[in-house]
Amino acid sequence: MRFTERGTTVNDTAKATEGYTLFAPIRHAAAYLIDMDGNEVHRWQLGKGGTNPCHLTDNGNLFIAEESGDGPPLFAGKCGMMREYDWDGNVVWEHRDDNQHHDARRLDNGNTLYIAWQELDGETANRVQGGIPGTELDGKIYGDWIRETTPDGNLVWEWSLTEMDLENYPICPLCTRAEYAHANTCSPLPSGDVMVTVRALNLIFIIDAETKAVKWEYQNLSLGHPHDGHVLENGNVMVFVNGFHGRYADMWSRVIEFDADTKETKWEFTADPITSFYSGNISGAQRLWSGNTLICEGAKGCLFEVTPAGEIVWEYVNPHEVNHSRFGDVNWIFRAHRYRPGAPQLQGRC
Repeated sequence: MRFTERGTTVNDTAKATEGYTLFAPIRHAAAYLIDMDGNEVHRWQLGKGGTNPCHLTDNGNLFIAEESGDGPPLFAGKCGMMREYDWDGNVVWEHRDDNQHHDARRLDNGNTLYIAWQELDGETANRVQGGIPGTELDGKIYGDWIRETTPDGNLVWEWSLTEMDLENYPICPLCTRAEYAHANTCSPLPSGDVMVTVRALNLIFIIDAETKAVKWEYQNLSLGHPHDGHVLENGNVMVFVNGFHGRYADMWSRVIEFDADTKETKWEFTADPITSFYSGNISGAQRLWSGNTLICEGAKGCLFEVTPAGEIVWEYVNPHEVNHSRFGDVNWIFRAHRYRPGAPQLQGRC
């Protein structure tokens, strides 16, 4: 991928999938809907700035997680304020949970699904295996809740990662012990179950919504601290393999589609040259209605579309930068989503 240019750098109109792409640069003051030429179709001015995912609701509003400015003393993925903006930028709904981080989704029933931190008690923290010794945060370890709340903010369902056999899921030995286990994705399934992607455990699993049991899982060092695991319409699982702390110390990323039962890879994208595609954190992918795949190479702010054969037919580099306290000026994007022309979420506005 090329990053000396910004905006749309590739647009093969014969092969790219026509539509509108939504994204919100991390900790930036706005969310953007762009066309295939990279033109801004619409912009939402945000409160404290979007931190992670966003999507359009069925009535055309923007659902986004922003930073609340409070909560645990953790940084990566920190949010805390989930908001819904109408097309004119008015806040029409919000729910505050200062522990919320990384992912949040508006469900078909109007409820909201999200990930939240929880401080582990001493006994539970002592059960946590792995990680770099002595790297707890002020002597504390924070775990993850998966929560569902009503539009009024009432809790209707929650599940804690501490319900797993912690001893069987050690933290990556190159990660700190501040978090167990850095969940980054909560993907709702049509059945009501939830697929969760956990970075520091190299783990993807499904929670049964009724029994709260883990009914399916895939753990493999080759996942390289993955993001955005979700089930495709064909029943396969697609995930962004970051290639961070991977089995072979790969310094490149992949997007893979694999059979949920056999774990056999059915499709994979890597770049040529292979090291030109790499995001050690954030990122995701969307299978488009054309069969192509939209990929968010988050740490480079690069969105690009590939054919099943791996040909890059569209590419956009985020021109909006913010100053990161550790990494300087960045144009990071957590995740992006494309909507087809005429999609109900667009409400005929474009």
